[in-house]
Amino acid sequence: MLKSYLKIAWRNLSRNKTYGILNIAGLALSITCGILVFVLVKYHLSFDNFHKDSARIYRFVTEQHRDEVTYSSSVPPAFGATFRNDYSFGEKVARIVSFDKELISIESGKDVKKFKEASGPVFAEKEYFEIFNFPMLKGNQQTALTEPNSAIITERLAKKYFGNDDAMGKVLKVGNKIEVKITGVLKDLPANSDQEAGLFISWPTIARYDNWFSQPDAWGGISSELQCFVRLNENVQPASVEAVLPAYVKKYRPKNKNVHVYKLQPIADWHFDARYGGVMEKKNIWILCFIGLFLIITACVNFVNLATAQALKRSKEVGIKKVLGSLRNTLFWQFIAETAMITTAAAALALGLAYILLPAVNDLFSASVNLNIFQNWQLLLFIPLLILLVTFLAGVYPGMVLSGFRPITALKGKLSMQHIGGFNVRRGLIVAQFSISLVLIISMIVITRQMEYAKKSELGFRKDAIVMLPLGADSMGVAVQTLQHKLADIPGVEKVTACYAAPGSEESWFNMVSFDNRPEPEDFRVNIKAGDDQYLSAFDLKLVAGRNIFPSDSVREAVVNETLVRKLGIKSVEEAIGHKINLNGGKTPASIVGVVKDFHDKSFHEDINPVCITSYTDFYGNYAVRVRPDKLGSVLPQLEAVWSNMYPEKLYESQFLDAKIAAFYETEATMLQLIRVFSFIAIFIGCLGLYGLVAFMVTQKTKEIGIRKVLGSSMREILWIFGKEFALLIVIAFLIAAPLGWWLMHSWLQDFEYHINIGVVEFALAILLIATVTAITVGFQSIKASLMNPVKSLRSE
Repeated sequence: MLKSYLKIAWRNLSRNKTYGILNIAGLALSITCGILVFVLVKYHLSFDNFHKDSARIYRFVTEQHRDEVTYSSSVPPAFGATFRNDYSFGEKVARIVSFDKELISIESGKDVKKFKEASGPVFAEKEYFEIFNFPMLKGNQQTALTEPNSAIITERLAKKYFGNDDAMGKVLKVGNKIEVKITGVLKDLPANSDQEAGLFISWPTIARYDNWFSQPDAWGGISSELQCFVRLNENVQPASVEAVLPAYVKKYRPKNKNVHVYKLQPIADWHFDARYGGVMEKKNIWILCFIGLFLIITACVNFVNLATAQALKRSKEVGIKKVLGSLRNTLFWQFIAETAMITTAAAALALGLAYILLPAVNDLFSASVNLNIFQNWQLLLFIPLLILLVTFLAGVYPGMVLSGFRPITALKGKLSMQHIGGFNVRRGLIVAQFSISLVLIISMIVITRQMEYAKKSELGFRKDAIVMLPLGADSMGVAVQTLQHKLADIPGVEKVTACYAAPGSEESWFNMVSFDNRPEPEDFRVNIKAGDDQYLSAFDLKLVAGRNIFPSDSVREAVVNETLVRKLGIKSVEEAIGHKINLNGGKTPASIVGVVKDFHDKSFHEDINPVCITSYTDFYGNYAVRVRPDKLGSVLPQLEAVWSNMYPEKLYESQFLDAKIAAFYETEATMLQLIRVFSFIAIFIGCLGLYGLVAFMVTQKTKEIGIRKVLGSSMREILWIFGKEFALLIVIAFLIAAPLGWWLMHSWLQDFEYHINIGVVEFALAILLIATVTAITVGFQSIKASLMNPVKSLRSE
């Protein structure tokens, strides 16, 4: 029976090639998106779930309650060891400190090879590898990180650093500060892990690298480099641990007992919680799922429209089969078999397209997804289920319509649109299709405008043609002025400033301050921008009162922004001059000598923070070099030459400030590209369906068009016969899509402190685009019909 169904289905498709091609193309595109969305979502949901007892693994995080709540994935350095000693909740507790992009040097004969990695090196307590399941290929996991100056390296980095030589026993120099010996080689960390480092150094070594992290009484601050993990004992609930932490704070941080709140974050949330550095928020996962589902529904709507319209051509076939004894049930399953054949062909094509597109998708999402269906049982199960779902969604209604024809009416050829459900069902389906496309287009336009707003808005400082040169932790404050003068002497260089970070930067140094003689610190944090006396002029920061700081660390002066003046309760910027602001919890007083106009110190996601600009030579970790835009080509090589001459032992690197600021919106840029692609696919699938549907309508109205032409109707009047139907459907779809699109984008914009207002323009552009595409698609077929010779269409009358 199945063989018979498939044979008949093949014959029908062979006779109606256009119908088959349109359906296969639409379904293939939507299933391709469905497959890619599935593997992406599965990839992100799998992060760090491979660890043994992952349900018991947590990270300590900090909430800081001041004038607003801020979040950190870090805790004070002393937290981990103290918790381990004071409480028995944790089976294992481990601290790590990560110094990303630190220089790694390896002597190779007379040469020195230099490397920098995006993640690490990491200083780790030995318990780290008892909490996390990272298999060791060489060395003893229990003892490899017990001794000072010992290190474990991944297989990938061992190959990169030492080629085919055995890495065991080799020596690395880290940050020009310490030497470490390789005592173990790890199997490469899985791609679906947020633990990305490749070099792990024993915890006892950190005292020689940065002693603050090893201090047993280091409770005075937190650093984003440090994280503390715990695997709880069996039957210990996280709530019972969090219940004792307020007393813990009271004991070790009595002055800040109401400010710092420590919590446990389960491993399942690390990848998704943006507050603590998560890279893929769950709402973006849901957006991906909904868009993939919408595209599949759009393709199914196409199929239903084309199949029900095509049913009129097959009425006599159905009538004859019914007269010869075929049951309705038999005819229904015959059509389902035909739908399944089309869907299977589309799925096969989609799998090939997915393989071709996967590298681009991995690049776009910075992912490492694979499509090996024989090593991925979920994907192997998903594709057949998707075929069944699409077959059901696309095939059931047309199958019921086709098998429900009355044989006498079908054989007489007196079937009309009403016999295949009338226009109302198809109108509803087309409206649904238009609505999905309009929501995607509205979203695309709003996100594009917001990104343009963030890109082109005045930030309060100069960002163009400024090159940032990181010094590295080992050179902060060392030989700053010597190199600064040499860089400034390069023709085409306008200004050079030594600083901790640019005015707008993800690199932040927030500090508690007190004002004048107030006994208590203020209830807000201040973003400290350490910079020399060239900082204001290099970045074109505008003074609104007072003067610039003098180049001195001995007599500390400060320039603050307008927001800090307001938060301190000072009535005017002029009145702020001469007051004292005490930094580092009141330990470092500085005289306010100037006030600068507010500038965006973070992305548009955040409000402008209170900012204090002051000289801190020991914290100058970057040079900012302002270059004449027309001299960039000649200046960049000279920057590297001067740097390499001054620091031959270092690895030169540079980045344009505007590129660093653009990275603030990397997630939004990825989402915009995704919605643009999906909007195009939705419109294209819709056009395929419209083309086929209008072609069928033209066939049905051939005689009517001929009569109208004989009676004197113009081309415009004939075009309107088809156009008015779709114009009405677009208007209805717009009335549905506009409030939904507004609500979605209004909710999305709430993530920004500074954002555009959604106005009429976004909706006008969306409906204009969909109307234009529809007019072109419908108009092509309609013009062909209006140009047809009426004699040919009426010759049988």
